[in-house]
Amino acid sequence: MKTPESSESKTIQELESDQIRAILKRHYIGSLAFISHSHPYVLPVTFFYDEPANCLISYSMEGHKIEAMRDNPAVSLGIYEMDSPVQWRSVLVHGRFEELHQIDAKASLHRFTEGIRKQISPKDEQARTYIESFSSKAQKLGIPLVYRIRIEEWSGKFREG
Repeated sequence: MKTPESSESKTIQELESDQIRAILKRHYIGSLAFISHSHPYVLPVTFFYDEPANCLISYSMEGHKIEAMRDNPAVSLGIYEMDSPVQWRSVLVHGRFEELHQIDAKASLHRFTEGIRKQISPKDEQARTYIESFSSKAQKLGIPLVYRIRIEEWSGKFREG
């Protein structure tokens, strides 16, 4: 039998804005949620948190996700840190999809690539190879479709054993 002191609601707490920012800065993969034809979709995406611009930068090829976000630009991105089932942190960002073009796309793609490079641990050779591969493909194929999510609001929760 649970007592009021042991209830789950007492152990799950709100993250402060500085804690949310720190989590966004630590991660470059999240779960992007969007609506397409009245159905919710959630897909993993690589992103970079551009703190001065208060947005998330990402890229994609043309397809279902981009078409859906053009039709309904309201999106969310979730990030999770799991230490154990009783110790975790989560952040949910709500924002608006904005497709970038020309010089804005090129500049944002550069910030994205450089930002991700700085986040990747020198020991994470697989991730480093992925980013270098992405960079060289972008130079050969031209600029991919670059977009940002303008952050409108965020929330975060954590639980500690």
